[in-house]
Amino acid sequence: MSRRHGQLSLGAFLLFTGHHVAAWRHKEASDSTTLADFIGFAKIAEDAKFDAVFLADGVTVRIDPHLAASRKAHNGVYPFEPITLLAALAGHTSRIGLVATASTSFSDPYNLARQFASLDALSQGRAGWNLVTSSETASAHNFGHDGAIPHADRYERAEEFADVVTGLWDSWDDDAFVRDRAGGRYFEPAKLHRLNHRGRHFSVQGPLNIARPPQGHPVVVQAGSSEPGKELAARTAEAIFTAQQTLADAVGFYADVKGRLAKYGRSPDDLKILPGVFPVVGRTEAEAREKFEALQALIEPVVGLDMLTTHSGGLDLSAYPLDGPVPEIPDTEGPKSRRELLLALARRENLTVRQLYLRIAGARGHWQLVGTPAQIADELEERFVHYGADGFNIMAPTLPGGLVDFVELVVPELRRRGLFRIEYSGTTLRDHLGLKRPAGRFAGRVAAAE
Repeated sequence: MSRRHGQLSLGAFLLFTGHHVAAWRHKEASDSTTLADFIGFAKIAEDAKFDAVFLADGVTVRIDPHLAASRKAHNGVYPFEPITLLAALAGHTSRIGLVATASTSFSDPYNLARQFASLDALSQGRAGWNLVTSSETASAHNFGHDGAIPHADRYERAEEFADVVTGLWDSWDDDAFVRDRAGGRYFEPAKLHRLNHRGRHFSVQGPLNIARPPQGHPVVVQAGSSEPGKELAARTAEAIFTAQQTLADAVGFYADVKGRLAKYGRSPDDLKILPGVFPVVGRTEAEAREKFEALQALIEPVVGLDMLTTHSGGLDLSAYPLDGPVPEIPDTEGPKSRRELLLALARRENLTVRQLYLRIAGARGHWQLVGTPAQIADELEERFVHYGADGFNIMAPTLPGGLVDFVELVVPELRRRGLFRIEYSGTTLRDHLGLKRPAGRFAGRVAAAE
């Protein structure tokens, strides 16, 4: 395959004080607890012409039995619910996309469809929904379940959930609301469509009580890389937030997922693959390494072990020697793709338990880069031109400093190489990502047939 040309996409993954597990302890990190903080972060990304800002979410506080790790990290305590926060940011930004995570495991499709349609309208076409399933037992306990939802059941529910949400977004044709004052017609009845969905998990009549979103559908993002996750993404997603450690793995994942699209009547350009990247940037390699080691020195072992427990699907490694080998981790109903990635990393690099948690303390299994602007640009360019990614979700080690470093040091280098835009060419998130606006699935049907 020949090297590709063109420009890559960039998202800013905004996580509290930064993505490094000890970022909150860093003297230069923001507390990231006010709207003003997040307005500032979003404006840094928008001024740099990023495609979008991205917010994660969870619905539980991860508290270990003895509070040893819990009191030393945020452990799932979020300053804001993400859709609410992005609605506020919509009024302080004008072009950057606004992507929020919402789980299909513990949400209602009618309410979620309404929320994201509202966000898309408020932002004039800049909303995106990061569709995830939830594996945590503690989260399940907050929503009436006795334990974690089995992996297969989560994805079966997610498939149906996505169909209901996108169907509800098509409840009205784009030109349904004529608002004819003289004739007394608010909308055209023939342009209204009830969903009338009956499935295993949901029974939803519709229609949605909000007009069709400006983008037709807010952009659907998907974050799973397991086999069911890849299949769900191939059928429903328009962008994937994923994690691969090596170029070979990235190229293989890219080809695998893009190769699944044809059976769903989709083309490779209908889905953008945007891996997470944790960049620590210095004007010299020594400066970058110093910044990184300063963060690593702030990690306490109990926090590192707790992080491994979270990302390995719930296995407690505290009984194993920190400087001994990583044990075999049995299968669980937890996040399968991330557990497999961590095990592969430990085996490939012969890591101890301590070395493994230090290795993922910043990127949490995503791609970690520590170096100069040219070195980091080299790595991003290599993965882009060899079809390992369509762009990247930038996971700043600290906020705002880590994001500012990337914007001021790496973005100019990417532009010098012709790899990133100088100015926005469109106004919506779909414009930025080069995605088509979907036609309404019911457009043209006669109302009597509904």
